[in-house]
Amino acid sequence: MGKRRRAAERKNSRTAVIGGVVAVVAVGAGFGAYALYGGSGTGGTADSAPPAKKVRTGPPSAAEVDAVSTAFLTAWQQGRSQEAAAVTTDPAAADALLASLPKDARLKDLTLSAQPATGAKVPYAVKATVSGDGPGKPLAYTTALTVVRRASDGKPLVEWHASVVQPDLKDGDRLVTGESGTPPVKALDRDGGELSPATYPSLGTVLDGLREKYGKTAGGKAGVELRVVRGKAAKDAKLSDKTLVELSRGTPGTVRTTLDPKLQAAAEAQVAKRSRASVVALRPSTGEILAVANSGHGFNTAFQGSLAPGSTMKIITSSLLIEKKLASADKQHPCPKTYTYGGWKFHNDDDFEIKKGTFKASFARSCNTAFISQAKKLSNDDLTQQAQQVFGLSRNDWQIGVPTFDGSVPVQSAAQMAASLIGQGGVRMNPLNMASVSATVRTGTFHQPFLVAPSVDHRTLATAPRKLSAGTVGQLRELMRYTAGYGTAAEAMAGLGPDSGAKTGSAEVDGQKKPNGWFTAYRGDMAAAGVVQAGGHGGDTAGPIVATLLKLGG
Repeated sequence: MGKRRRAAERKNSRTAVIGGVVAVVAVGAGFGAYALYGGSGTGGTADSAPPAKKVRTGPPSAAEVDAVSTAFLTAWQQGRSQEAAAVTTDPAAADALLASLPKDARLKDLTLSAQPATGAKVPYAVKATVSGDGPGKPLAYTTALTVVRRASDGKPLVEWHASVVQPDLKDGDRLVTGESGTPPVKALDRDGGELSPATYPSLGTVLDGLREKYGKTAGGKAGVELRVVRGKAAKDAKLSDKTLVELSRGTPGTVRTTLDPKLQAAAEAQVAKRSRASVVALRPSTGEILAVANSGHGFNTAFQGSLAPGSTMKIITSSLLIEKKLASADKQHPCPKTYTYGGWKFHNDDDFEIKKGTFKASFARSCNTAFISQAKKLSNDDLTQQAQQVFGLSRNDWQIGVPTFDGSVPVQSAAQMAASLIGQGGVRMNPLNMASVSATVRTGTFHQPFLVAPSVDHRTLATAPRKLSAGTVGQLRELMRYTAGYGTAAEAMAGLGPDSGAKTGSAEVDGQKKPNGWFTAYRGDMAAAGVVQAGGHGGDTAGPIVATLLKLGG
C-alpha cells in the first residue's frame, strides 16, 4: 500500500530546478505552488474546530526562503502568474504585473536562475526574448526578491514590489513593448557635439528626461522598444519613462542643451573618484547649466535629490539675519559651545566656541550656535519666505527642461525651526539648488537654472518676487569670500583668487556613520555645488570636486 501511494505521489508531481534551487510543485487539480505553505485546509471537520496554531515569528529560515523563492520563480517561469502571485504579500498587484508580461511586454522564452541567498534576499538572473515584427532581441538583467514573514499567521511570502520583476520598476509601473509614442532625441552640447551615455555616463537620466519633454516636438519619428512606463507614484516623483531594449530605431529629433563639453567631462571624472558624489555647475548671469554629474549614474541626485544641505543653508539664513539686522559681517556675534532651543541642545563641531568674534568669523568656521541663538527672534515662516521670495526655492515652479526637485523649506516651529536655520530639520536641497544659491549671491539676482533655452519651447522661467538690497548682497559676498580665503573652504579654494566665495556643509543623517559632505561656491561667472553622501566634511569631500570645475570655467 505504501509503495503504491508513493508511486501515485511521484506521478502527480513535477520537479523544477532553478539556479540550483529545487522545488516540488504539485500539478494536481486545484493544487498550486501556494499549497506548499499550508493552504486553508485544516484537517478537521465542520463540527470540530482545529487546535489553535502558534504563529511563527522571526526571520524566515533558510529552508523557507528556498521553498518560497523557488515556488515563485517556478510558477512565474512556467507562465502561472496567479500561482506565483499567491506566494507574495500583494497577490493582486503581483498577478497584474506578471500576467501582463507576455502580452504587453512581449516577453517569451523566459528563464529565471536563482543565485545563492543572502539571508532572506535571493538575487536571480532574468533572461528572455523581446518579440517584435522581426526575430526579437534578447533581454538580460539581474534583480532580487526578499522573503518575509506575514505578521497575521507567520506564513513566509515574497515581499512584493514591482522591482522584484525588473529593478527599474517602481510600484505601479509597467513594462510595455511597442511604438514608443515618444520619438528619440539627439541631445547636443552648447557647441553642437552629441551627448551620449557612452561618452558621459551621468547623462542617462538627463537624456531620458529630454526625450520625454521634447521627443514629440523635436522632429523625430518613434521606434519600437521595450520600456518602463511610469505609474502615478513614479510620475509624482518626476521619474521619466525608461527604454530597456530597442527593437527598431526611430529617427531622432535634435535638442541643443547648455552643457559645456569640457566641464561635463571634468565633472564626470571628478565624481567618479568618490562613491555617491554629485555636482552641478552653472552660469550665474544667465542660469545656464554647464555640467551635471552623479557617480552612481542611476538616480539623478544632482537635479532630483532631496537631502538636508547642512551648513550650506547658512547662506540663506545669513541673508535673513542681515536683513532683519540680527547680524552683520563685521559686528560681534555670539558663538557659544552649545545653545538650547525648543528643548534641543545644539552643538558646534567638537563643541568649539568663538569668544568675542564677529559674525563673519562664525560663518567662516560654520558655528551652528551663532545661528541657533537667533531663532527666538524669528517667526516660524521667516526662513521659508526668504528661500521662496529671494532665492526662488521651495516653490515647485522651475522649468529647466528635465525633471527637478526645486528644494523644500517647510514652515516649522520650536527645535525643528531652529534646526532648519543650519540646514537640518525638514529642509531639503540638491546640488542644483545650492549652486543656484551661490549664483544668486554672485549676481544679487535669482536666475532660474535651465538646461534647454526657454526659446526652444517658449516656456516661462521662474522668477523670485524680490531682490536683496545691495548692502545685504555685499555682506553675503564678504562672508563667502572670507570663508574661501580663511575659513573651512580655504584648502579646497586655494589659488582661486579674490573673485570667489564658498561655504561648506556637513549634514547628519540618522543611521549613517559619516555626514553628507556639501560644498557650494562661485568664481567669476560660474557657480557650482556638490555633495558626497556619507563622505564626511564638505571641505574635504565635495570641495575638491567643485573647486576643480571652478578652476576650469570660472
